[in-house]
Amino acid sequence: MKTTSEHNERIAKMTFASVYPHYVIKVKNKGRTIEELHQVIEWLTGFDNKKLQELIDENITFEILFERANLNPNASLITGVICGYRIEEIENPLTRQVRYLDKLVDELAKGRKMEKILR
Repeated sequence: MKTTSEHNERIAKMTFASVYPHYVIKVKNKGRTIEELHQVIEWLTGFDNKKLQELIDENITFEILFERANLNPNASLITGVICGYRIEEIENPLTRQVRYLDKLVDELAKGRKMEKILR
C-alpha cells in the first residue's frame, strides 16, 4: 500500500501530544507499563522521560519530534505491517519513522519481550 502526499502531510502535522495518550491506553490495557512505553520511545528517539514530557507540553508535531530525535541506528531493523502499511516500503522518511514508533508500541502491547522490541 502506497502512502499519498496528503497522508504524509497529515502525519507530519499531527501532534505527538494528541497520540501519546492512545499509546498509553494501548499498552496499559495489555498489562504493560508507562515506564516500558517510555523505554521504547527513548530507544527509538533518544528522548528521556523529562525531555519527552517537555515535548508533550510543547505540543510539537511528529515532524518536529523526529527532526529533534536522535534516531536509533537499529531503527531500520523495524519491519512488518502497521496500519496497513509495510514499514520497509514506506518512502517518506517521516512517515516511516512515525510507523516505526507505532510498530514498537504495537509490539509492546502484544506482549513481545523487551529485548526483542529493542533489537
